[in-house]
Amino acid sequence: MTERGKPKVPSPPSHYPPLPSWTHERPFLTQDFVAMITPKGSVALGLLPVAMQQHAILDDLLSVLVGMDGRYIHPEPLTGGTYRAFSVDPALDPSLHTLVSRTLPLASHYSIVGRFIEERSKFIHGMVNQGLSSAVRGLLKEYLVVIAQLESQQSSNQLTLQKLWYYLQPCMKTLDILARVCVAVTSGRCRGGKTLTTLHNLTVGYIGDQRSQEICLHVTQAASLSYLVMLEEWVYQGVVNDPYSEFMITQHKSFKKDRLHDEYNDAYWERRYTVAQDNIPSFLEHLAERILQTGKYLNVVRECGLEVACPGAKAIRYSIQERTYVEQIETAYTYASQELLQLMIRDHDLLGHLHSMKHCFLLDQGDLIVHFMDMAEGELSKPMADILPQRLESLLELAVRTSLLDNDPYKDKLLPLLVPFDLVTQLLYILAIQPEGVETTGDETPPLILRPDPSTRGLSGLEAFSLDYRVGWPLSLVISRKCLFKYQMLFRHLFSCKHVERQLGASWSRHKQAKAQPLLARPWYASSYALLQRMLHFVQNLQYYMTFEVLEPNWVLLEKNLRSVHIIDDVLTAHNDFLDRSLRDCLLSDKEVLKIISRLLVVCEHFTDYLREADMTQEQHKGKMSLTQLEITKRRTKSLLGVARLLSGEVLEGGADPHKLGSRLLSSELENLPMGSFEVKISRLDDAFTRDLVGLLDKLYEFRGQTVGGMVSRLDFNGFYQGRMTSRDIT
Repeated sequence: MTERGKPKVPSPPSHYPPLPSWTHERPFLTQDFVAMITPKGSVALGLLPVAMQQHAILDDLLSVLVGMDGRYIHPEPLTGGTYRAFSVDPALDPSLHTLVSRTLPLASHYSIVGRFIEERSKFIHGMVNQGLSSAVRGLLKEYLVVIAQLESQQSSNQLTLQKLWYYLQPCMKTLDILARVCVAVTSGRCRGGKTLTTLHNLTVGYIGDQRSQEICLHVTQAASLSYLVMLEEWVYQGVVNDPYSEFMITQHKSFKKDRLHDEYNDAYWERRYTVAQDNIPSFLEHLAERILQTGKYLNVVRECGLEVACPGAKAIRYSIQERTYVEQIETAYTYASQELLQLMIRDHDLLGHLHSMKHCFLLDQGDLIVHFMDMAEGELSKPMADILPQRLESLLELAVRTSLLDNDPYKDKLLPLLVPFDLVTQLLYILAIQPEGVETTGDETPPLILRPDPSTRGLSGLEAFSLDYRVGWPLSLVISRKCLFKYQMLFRHLFSCKHVERQLGASWSRHKQAKAQPLLARPWYASSYALLQRMLHFVQNLQYYMTFEVLEPNWVLLEKNLRSVHIIDDVLTAHNDFLDRSLRDCLLSDKEVLKIISRLLVVCEHFTDYLREADMTQEQHKGKMSLTQLEITKRRTKSLLGVARLLSGEVLEGGADPHKLGSRLLSSELENLPMGSFEVKISRLDDAFTRDLVGLLDKLYEFRGQTVGGMVSRLDFNGFYQGRMTSRDIT
């Protein structure tokens, strides 16, 4: 209600219930002063004797004390302040004027309290302020009863200003405290937990004034009732019932549990329920995190369709002695954490699922990946667009059935997945690094080892292959999409190393056949055989380091931590620490090291492809392989000029038997190759491999940690690469 003017109708937000129009159209419903015409017909106060002046001023005082204008006492308009001033007829006797001036602050306090009740009872200010307004209104009724009794004495001419002053002493104390409370809440624009913080501070501040503290304690308990009921529902049932957004726990409904398995960066557990700092009462501030965790745990249990019944649940009521509700919250927290932990570990077998993921994603049982690569290598060699997902799934299922994983109770949750970008792009994306496309390191870098952006060419199945794992609620809290991405990164890296090792092993087997070649051709294989051994040494040591020196110790530590946890947050922390530590120690979290390892594996692949094409060229000359088969392999290394020279060799004459002439023709072509194309190509690959491996060792030396120390020692066990670093001045 605006003073001395037309009432201003507020427009609350649409989600708050509207007030009826008559609350704004009837000005006399207010408890504060109404700007109306001053009563007429009043006799000039200076013309009356002192006794008559006292009677007249008592009538005015009793009216002013309940928010009504008088004949000789008038309220001053509010000019932005909180406390209301009054003007008294200057003709009043000085002795009476002194008593009136002492009494008028009570009318100012009543005006403040009346305005507060009317304003803070609205829906927009929340249930806490409504509860406070209700408690203040209850105390104000006692004051109005006293005023009614004084009016009765005044009507029988038994009241004087001295008696009035004496009878109003208890009320003056009460309304003074209530006015302080109302001013503190109004000036701070408090609502919800902030209102309770203000009330709590006032209550504690009156620790030496028992009467004032009792009043503050009474209104604080009334105001906190609705808030603590919401707190009970949260810590005992895991439910947020906050229609006016004033509770300390905020529910973000946009975060849904169904998204846990769909989006990488979904933050359901961290952001579905959060703490609103402005709505935390000061007496609950040190328990805010515990309250948040308690309700989150129970909410998960409820989402699983289980009943929640906290034993020993009691009503939580405000008290200066915080121990009372602290004990109740601790009891609820203990129950909630135990229930959720048992639900995860006992009912949903979290450890069993983690073991199954270790077998599949971390290659704990290597026979699975061996069987799968034996059966699916031909399928995965195709472009990703040509691969049938159903066939790939059938091959994976067959590999699972013929491996040790067949005894795993969760083997059916494993699925094949074709990712539309390669491992490096995925890792750089996860690390928030933008892929840079084709990079060059200088003029000495041959085009052979450049890695093009996968968006510019089709990926093969080997580059795109990964695994997926179906997991439902509530295990998706622990094994979220974010965690699955980390498992997939580890798996794709291990799978890539395993594939390169298989290719190098196949090349080693083909090298053994070089003994059957003419003596003239054997020296050509010496340099390639030495490079092959170095590549095998690197790939095998890299795999050994990741599996035996990183993943297995980290897994042992994870199991140890999971056996000692007491709350689900410790499970989440232990699991995330395991994955982050594994990614870091497997050298997948450093951009530069990641690119170097990727280039090394690409060089190894190109080397094996080159040797395969060279051998297939020989088989073509012998007549054991069709040109179509040769073209299939040739697609992977179109830039190899040495192979192109061999493929453009002479056509056999006279229908001679290629089986008899193959060795002689191959020997002849090797003699006629200009400047030793085979040896030059192997030398280029050797230089590329050595340069990147030296760069990798140089980066690993910078870590100076015990984790990679063993691998560095094994890769450079005789100081061969260290000498090259010094001689080539690579830093």
